[in-house]
Amino acid sequence: MIKEISSPKLKDPIFIAAWPGMGEVAYRSALFLKEALSFKVFAKLETGQFFKPAAVVVNKGILDIPTAPAGFFYYYKGKNSPDIILLLGEVQPPLEYAEAFSLHIINFIKKYKAKTICTFAAKPEPLEHRSESKIWASATTSSLLAELEKIGAKTLPSGQISGLNGIILGVGKKKKISGFCLLGEIPFYMVQIENPKATAGILQVLSKYFKLNLNLDSIIQRSKFIEEEIDKLISYLKGESPQPGPSPLSEEDIDKIKKDLAAYTKLPQSAREKIEDLFKKTEKDIGVANQLKGELDHWNVYKEYEDKFLGLFKKRGRRNETH
Repeated sequence: MIKEISSPKLKDPIFIAAWPGMGEVAYRSALFLKEALSFKVFAKLETGQFFKPAAVVVNKGILDIPTAPAGFFYYYKGKNSPDIILLLGEVQPPLEYAEAFSLHIINFIKKYKAKTICTFAAKPEPLEHRSESKIWASATTSSLLAELEKIGAKTLPSGQISGLNGIILGVGKKKKISGFCLLGEIPFYMVQIENPKATAGILQVLSKYFKLNLNLDSIIQRSKFIEEEIDKLISYLKGESPQPGPSPLSEEDIDKIKKDLAAYTKLPQSAREKIEDLFKKTEKDIGVANQLKGELDHWNVYKEYEDKFLGLFKKRGRRNETH
């Protein structure tokens, strides 16, 4: 159920939706917009029908059924930019409810004649924390995608957008509402850490596209601060802190830690499926091996697949011996 506090008069608004996720990228991007543009709340999303309690909460020995997470709708009336409806959700529902949940929201924003849906997401990659965060885009139409490319976003060639960030766009497309998702790259080993660099990158693209004229200095400063804190952690691991004594870890050790963190972070299902497909193609045509090796290196998972990869060449050698 969605309870309206007021019914603002909006002209063809943009709809932006965000929930907590990897690197806090989506939620913090939307939260920054809410604060920077002084959005006003106008409706509450009650989610009891989509969340079933798995436990009770206890406070000083007294137990009770937990309150279902909520979401709030905000609006902004633009002067030189479009009107915007913003949804900040506390928690994503279980995946089996994602489509029905999305439809519930889409039907609500259709009342306000929303013409575009926008979501954000993190894109884990095997990169360093000081590397540039590239912004990727996926859209419901080729024309919309082309517009995003013109302002710096890169087209997502393949893969999946998991959770509500993707599902709500798919449901919106069925309802004849165009939409797009902006994905900011984050290091695999930082999926649980706030990543303002990716947030800033997404907001830069969004600001250009909707002419929002956002001042991102505070996010950029926050990004520098977090980078410095990670540098300090790495320096400590290497034994470069002020305490005397030999360094317990070498540069190679630190690199291995980073690669191990990346390797043991869950590989996206879309990437794993692509790798398995390349293995099948390589079995038929060994010339595909270079492409396969490149994909394994890209995701820093060669060690995980090393035996299987080398086995392709052993099989080929045995076949050649029989001819």
